[in-house]
Amino acid sequence: MQIFELSFVAAVLLAATPILYAALAGAISAQVGVFNIALEGQMLWGAFAAVAGSYYTGSAWGGVLIALLSTALFAVILAVGSARWKADPIIIAIGTNLLALGLTGFLLRVLFDVSGSFSPRGLEGLPKMGFLADVPVIGPIFAGQTLLVPLAFVVIVAVGLWLKATPAGLRLRGVGEHPDAAASLGVNVPSFQMWATILGGALCGIAGAQLALGNVTVFTENMTAGRGWIAVAAVMLVAGRPLWLPLACLGFGAAEALGFRLQGIGAPQQLTDAAPYAITLVVLVLTRIRFARSRKVSV
Repeated sequence: MQIFELSFVAAVLLAATPILYAALAGAISAQVGVFNIALEGQMLWGAFAAVAGSYYTGSAWGGVLIALLSTALFAVILAVGSARWKADPIIIAIGTNLLALGLTGFLLRVLFDVSGSFSPRGLEGLPKMGFLADVPVIGPIFAGQTLLVPLAFVVIVAVGLWLKATPAGLRLRGVGEHPDAAASLGVNVPSFQMWATILGGALCGIAGAQLALGNVTVFTENMTAGRGWIAVAAVMLVAGRPLWLPLACLGFGAAEALGFRLQGIGAPQQLTDAAPYAITLVVLVLTRIRFARSRKVSV
């Protein structure tokens, strides 16, 4: 089996896309001074909402819309708690992660009378871009992908440029970097923080929808399996520079895709499954070392 080929690039993009959307959500929250570690729970809720929405509406895009809206609503818990009530966002985020894990498992039994996984006959998955199949190079990479895959990179570039080049984007960054100065200029700091966090929730809903209806067509309990935490690591790695997110997330996606390929040539499953999370730990250690050095230099 050839590991490095165009189909491997396609697998990397597929694995990285849910992490990209979730990491962008975390980066936007970080820009307004909210360290969002609720990405795991929000993505899991988005995956459940997408599958349930697709099942009840009979449309995959209906499932995506329901995932987007319901996860934005789910993010209100963190947004109001941290921005309006000034509670610790870390504690709230941990609580919402546990809530999403328990609530999705509970609703799986209540709504569908199943446990473990839900993949009914006729469940609509997101359509693939098969019309690109005959295009050289691009075809093997994108023909089997959903529209949400290339859209992720477009959205990240658009948000990165918006933050750097527009008055609203600069104001949003100012809220996170110097909230007191922003408030003195009449900027409603809690409102910016709240709406940025809710927008992040909507992006996590799209991440979950891509995971449950694009990467596969099924919902399983705890199917995010740490991808939200990988997104948190990616946010820490880029240190407030959203335009670098694709590079960081593609690295994690490559580790996951390589793990699947290595399983195909006989590598132990336990070893290959651990690869993305091992890389995440390395990233966190390197980020901590970089932070310590920067503080030492500033002192």
